[in-house]
Amino acid sequence: MLPNKPPTSNQTQRWTISQLFGLTKRHPLMIYRWVLCWVAVGTVSGLFAGLYWNILELITHQLRNFQGLSLLFIMPLSGLLIGLVIHLLGNPGEIAVIVDNIHFRGGRLDTRKNPAMILTSLASISAGGSAGPEAPLVQVTGSFGTWVGDRLKLQGEDLRSISLAAMAAGFTALFGSPLGGAMFALEILHHQHIVEYYEALMPAIVASCASYLVFAAITHLGIAPTWTFPQYNLNNIDDFAVAIAFGLLGTVAGWIFMAIFRNCDRLFNIIPGPIYIRTTIAGLGIGTLAFIMPLTRYFGHEELETVVNSNFPAIFLLLLALGKMAAISMTVTGGWRGGFIIPLFFTGACIGKAVAILIPGVNPALAMICTMAAINAAVTRTPISTTLLLSKLTNFSPFTPILFASLMGFFLAPKVPLIASQLKNQTEVVH
Repeated sequence: MLPNKPPTSNQTQRWTISQLFGLTKRHPLMIYRWVLCWVAVGTVSGLFAGLYWNILELITHQLRNFQGLSLLFIMPLSGLLIGLVIHLLGNPGEIAVIVDNIHFRGGRLDTRKNPAMILTSLASISAGGSAGPEAPLVQVTGSFGTWVGDRLKLQGEDLRSISLAAMAAGFTALFGSPLGGAMFALEILHHQHIVEYYEALMPAIVASCASYLVFAAITHLGIAPTWTFPQYNLNNIDDFAVAIAFGLLGTVAGWIFMAIFRNCDRLFNIIPGPIYIRTTIAGLGIGTLAFIMPLTRYFGHEELETVVNSNFPAIFLLLLALGKMAAISMTVTGGWRGGFIIPLFFTGACIGKAVAILIPGVNPALAMICTMAAINAAVTRTPISTTLLLSKLTNFSPFTPILFASLMGFFLAPKVPLIASQLKNQTEVVH
């Protein structure tokens, strides 16, 4: 039962967010303290994301000069550097570790992992690994949220909520979609779309909005669409059938990707010795693919625009998609650091455009975006945030077809998710 008078400052720290919203009618100033906290977390997250992005761009600009046969030297060397950092500073983990911490450690993310995560991800992404900066941004900003929660002596759902809000802020900074970033922070936690931590939604939205404004002001990114797709207008109900068909195609691609990923993981796990041996071998594999297919290098932020605006033949696009799946798998399972959402979007765009070329009359924008949505939803189990993100990134305003395709990927995905920690009860994982 709610008290008849405002709680003291010590009591305030023990109120859950839902209780505080219930108090606003009697004590409107109560919620403002929390809103200011969420804004502060989002602002700092946006500042970090902006600094991280500028440093990443600076290093990447230098390493892009290495092309052709030089990749067979620079990529293994980068892998060796990444492995040595992990060997000396410790394993910073990946998105699966973050999800596991939200479930089983009360939302507590370890700030001690940040130096290793920052250094390895900068080296991985700038050298040309097929993984993006979303994973390191989510880890670092999320752990900052935990740090803030500890300073405020928050516990339970309050601590988890502030960590999730900071995670959403980090993700939003890269993708420029506050609502999509907030939903992603909650969706990524489950494989059956049970948004259990609903109390974190409002903190995540507020922190994401603050982060978005700060990051956009620093980098001037996220204001306009990231990629320029051909014009599309939804005028025919038959287009929903097309969206579903390409949703099925993207789902099949998701199954293929997960099979490649798991086989790569098995191969790298049998390599003996320290971690830097694995990361060096992974660098050689990624570099070889980049030498054969230059567009498989990097995480696809700029390369996807090339796919959209170039007249590549269908067979080349399908081979490129297959090569990209292999590059993503070697990057992540080989110990390099980064996320695979934008690389999956790149893969989906290649497949969707290839099939649109083979079937005259199909709108290429609809084909590409629906395939992108389905493959990402199948792999990450995030249909709602995938729809919101792609609508923002591509300026594809009738987002209903994207939602149809995303739901196809979500419902037809394999029973066991790629991110095994999305299964809250680890005994549910089927080997």
